[in-house]
Amino acid sequence: MTPTWQTDDAGTVDLSQIGVMGWLRFGARAVPIIVLIFVCLIALLALRLIEVPFFGMRRPVTPFIAQFVCRNAFRIMGMKFTTKGAQMTQAGAVVANHSSWLDIFSLNAAARVYFVSKSEVAKWPGIGLLARATGTVFIARDPRQARAQKEVFEDRLKAGHKLLFFPEGTSTDGQRVLPFKSTLFAAFFTPELKEILWVQPVTVNYVHPDGEENRFYGWWGDMDFFPHLIKTLAVRRSGTVEVIYHPPLRVAEAESRKSMALASEKIVRSGHHIAAHEISD
Repeated sequence: MTPTWQTDDAGTVDLSQIGVMGWLRFGARAVPIIVLIFVCLIALLALRLIEVPFFGMRRPVTPFIAQFVCRNAFRIMGMKFTTKGAQMTQAGAVVANHSSWLDIFSLNAAARVYFVSKSEVAKWPGIGLLARATGTVFIARDPRQARAQKEVFEDRLKAGHKLLFFPEGTSTDGQRVLPFKSTLFAAFFTPELKEILWVQPVTVNYVHPDGEENRFYGWWGDMDFFPHLIKTLAVRRSGTVEVIYHPPLRVAEAESRKSMALASEKIVRSGHHIAAHEISD
């Protein structure tokens, strides 16, 4: 299992500083977001009953629902959302830096993608159901399942799904980009896929709310999800998230999965508002 990234202070969330108004803001944002997700999840599951028999693995409609939810969740939070560049039109995968659970909303709001996540997430209450409903690909870090998982990647990519990977293997405080692991890039180099696939590097930047620390939106190490969620929704004035789509890289032109991972990492770091000017830890 991939170890989580840590800092010396573990980034503990202190809810004692929220205050009465903070809890009121949390409720005013959390309730409509929950309603939005619940109503749209019902609609998505109903539409899947039509999509599956007629389109099989393809999802011509339901990804738009996920995108609608994520864009409006940011509106409810009062969080500014911006994009630069555009998602590639070629078949392939997307690779991005990973700072927070908010990345799920950020990257889904920007364009239609299918996340690749560790198998444990499928069992998380609530979140697991949402992940399965939206087409997340779950992987187990078990060498015995490597071949089967590689076939799943190939099938999904051939179906036109843009799979989104977090090659750092863990989330950070949002102030750096960690070295990309090359393991998951191996699926792109099979004979059936190498000549037709592209990989698009994407940078996700978070700007903290006024008066808060730079790493406000970072979620890492042993941080619990719900305290971080409460802190994020209770803040008086929300910050900003920026998603940058860089030009895609053709897999056939890469020497190896390691060179592809390194090239993608450098491009993602070049767009990062902190790591572009610093050497990653």
